[in-house]
Amino acid sequence: MASHPVRLMHFDPRWRQEFEQTRSSILLSCEGRVVDVVHIGSTAISGLIARPTIDVLAGVNDVAMMESAALLIEGLNFRRDETPHWAREAIALFKPRYVTPDQPDPTHCVYLMQTSTPAWIQAVSIRDYLRQNTESALDFEEAKVRRWRDGEGDLQQYEADKAIFFAHLKDQIDAS
Repeated sequence: MASHPVRLMHFDPRWRQEFEQTRSSILLSCEGRVVDVVHIGSTAISGLIARPTIDVLAGVNDVAMMESAALLIEGLNFRRDETPHWAREAIALFKPRYVTPDQPDPTHCVYLMQTSTPAWIQAVSIRDYLRQNTESALDFEEAKVRRWRDGEGDLQQYEADKAIFFAHLKDQIDAS
């Protein structure tokens, strides 16, 4: 996945529907193991330019439920992949299951974790902050696009630059 450039798109209102379909599928297939499903990331914030990947938190109350829930989510055509640093307590599941030259990027990323973890709380608080603070959301968008251009779409550089912005944003949220 790292050998091709990052693709950014203008906001697509269909992303909300994509999330709702994913949410419904996860809740139904996991038979009560997953108790909450939340849309995060830039596709969850109206108007922002984003990578066209629906980022989702799927939450369990009991860590003992994670493995069985992950297996059920895999049955929805997801594959496990490396968990990002920010969500190290999670199981990362990406869709589509198979990466092809025509579809090198995941269309959906599900981060399965306990709802009480710091990563869950932080991801939701960042999303809520950006939804409520238009100026910060636009600053994020501008920084993201600038870094994307400067890094010529390189995935590792793009992710590293976003991590720096999120660290500053977390400091802003904690201070307010």
